[in-house]
Amino acid sequence: MKRNILKYTLLIGLGPVIMSCSDFLEKTSPSKILADEWFYNENSLVTYANGFLNSYTPSVASLTYGDGDADYVARISQSSFFTDSWTPNDQTGWSNSDWKGIYNVNYFLKHMRETPGVDDETLNHYEGVGRFWRAWLYFEKVKTFGAVPWYSEPIDPEDNEQLYKTQDSREYVMHQILEDLKYAAEYCSIDSKYVNHGVINGYIANAFKARVCLYEGTYRKYHTVDPSTQKAWTNEYETPEDFLRECIESCNFVMGSNLYHIVDDAANLNTQYRKIFTTEQVDYSEILWAREYINGVAMHPTTWYFNSSTAGSCWSMTKDFLNTYLNKDGSRYTDDPGYKTRTYTEELSADRDARIAQTIITPTYTKLQNGVMSEAVPNFNVTRTGYQIIKFNLDDSSLESTSTSYNSIPVMRYAEVLLNYAEAKAELGEFTETDWNSTIAILRKRAGVNPAVPADSDPYLIQYFDNTVSDKWLLEIRRERGIELYMENLRYQDLMRWHLGHLIERPWRGIYCPLGTSQALNDGGTKFVSIVELQTEADANTQYLVLSDNPYISLDADNCLVFEQIKRVWSEKMYLRPIPQSAIDINNNLKQNVLWQ
Repeated sequence: MKRNILKYTLLIGLGPVIMSCSDFLEKTSPSKILADEWFYNENSLVTYANGFLNSYTPSVASLTYGDGDADYVARISQSSFFTDSWTPNDQTGWSNSDWKGIYNVNYFLKHMRETPGVDDETLNHYEGVGRFWRAWLYFEKVKTFGAVPWYSEPIDPEDNEQLYKTQDSREYVMHQILEDLKYAAEYCSIDSKYVNHGVINGYIANAFKARVCLYEGTYRKYHTVDPSTQKAWTNEYETPEDFLRECIESCNFVMGSNLYHIVDDAANLNTQYRKIFTTEQVDYSEILWAREYINGVAMHPTTWYFNSSTAGSCWSMTKDFLNTYLNKDGSRYTDDPGYKTRTYTEELSADRDARIAQTIITPTYTKLQNGVMSEAVPNFNVTRTGYQIIKFNLDDSSLESTSTSYNSIPVMRYAEVLLNYAEAKAELGEFTETDWNSTIAILRKRAGVNPAVPADSDPYLIQYFDNTVSDKWLLEIRRERGIELYMENLRYQDLMRWHLGHLIERPWRGIYCPLGTSQALNDGGTKFVSIVELQTEADANTQYLVLSDNPYISLDADNCLVFEQIKRVWSEKMYLRPIPQSAIDINNNLKQNVLWQ
């Protein structure tokens, strides 16, 4: 089986089916295609299932900078959704193309068992694959819009009752999603021909089920009302606890397989975390699912985007999040009373969590420049805080202006499974030291951090999460989740389920650098940055940030750099997007989310 999911020639098999999909918003007539033209042997099931992989696997963009709107990253080109000017007329995501995937999956599920000569075990597997993708697509819609219409079969273009129905409740849709994922988790095969080959299998299905169940269980815990209706949850189908226990069950399935583990070799302390994201060959001992790339065959622009002031959005870590990284001895960085005035080289010392230097540029960073490995400091034309992200970059300056990055990108990692398990257990009040040692401690040990059990709750984290959580286990699990999964397209979801969307309003703070001083950027003290009101001198080894020339930067009361290009706002209605007005105009049975009315 080919290892690169991008190489599947599935458009040949799936294309005609896609073209046959009815536009059930505009009711255009589909082409009539007989099922037996497409489901004629097992290979046709493979081709169809590979089509789903090609069409619906997350893009490299979403997997690497999909968290651009989260709390812990500064950026330019902020979405107008966060400026309080957004209306239902601005919203998209409800056109025929946005629903076509669900139609395709339902068509597959309706007809796939008509395939001749295929045994029940194989048919069950492919039904599981189909139901996995239906759950995947519907989960995206629930996260975006809340209550949506549930369709379990392809819709006939003449069926007005189904075409123009109103939304089903969020609780009903999530119940149906859970039913799909239960089936996928049970029947998607774990046979060796499906595992570690870039296709959906039982381990991936269980890992995704855990992700979905943690999301919904905690969402309902921290949101006292259904945001679509602003009414209390009915718990007609599942309770928050039900979802959390389903999360634990699926995590146990993956963890108990002994197929995956956290790769940890003390000799590779300073490289092993980042290697997960920067190598061409996927390490399937830790990664369940990845977008695979091949140098010279299938490549992407990630290194370019993270190093360009124009191609990318200058994504940069914030100081407030950087402060959550521990010291290697396990002590809290923010317990030191002098932490607020640490210089760049002091705060990014080798005495802290090794993942820092594998996530952002630090004073010892080097990359290939003009064919020679040499030191590279933050480029303040790219980073807006001084903490320039390198987690997904290839360390080669020749790739910084081309779409020729070839590192494979994880879609789902074993580390997330451990974190999901830990959080679900802690939310249920059942987390123990044994759980700590089998989850969080393992991740910290790989980062060179003493994995000792926390003695008490971290006051800095209590403040960071706006006094909504005080339990020491939950705080440490959230700390670890943010650090381990930084910029992996999960943090914004976390803010939504924790009811902490307002954290995006916080100022984007950067390095400590009092006005008019020079701040060393490398250990040798030969490269500097200086924040000045007016530039009166020019030193070739210094990058000057001139306040009078740039209205978007300033210094706060702590002498920390602050970047704010557009003021971000948050309100309760923003936990969901509005139903697009264009969709309501076509189907007036649709109900607008209450706070967007």
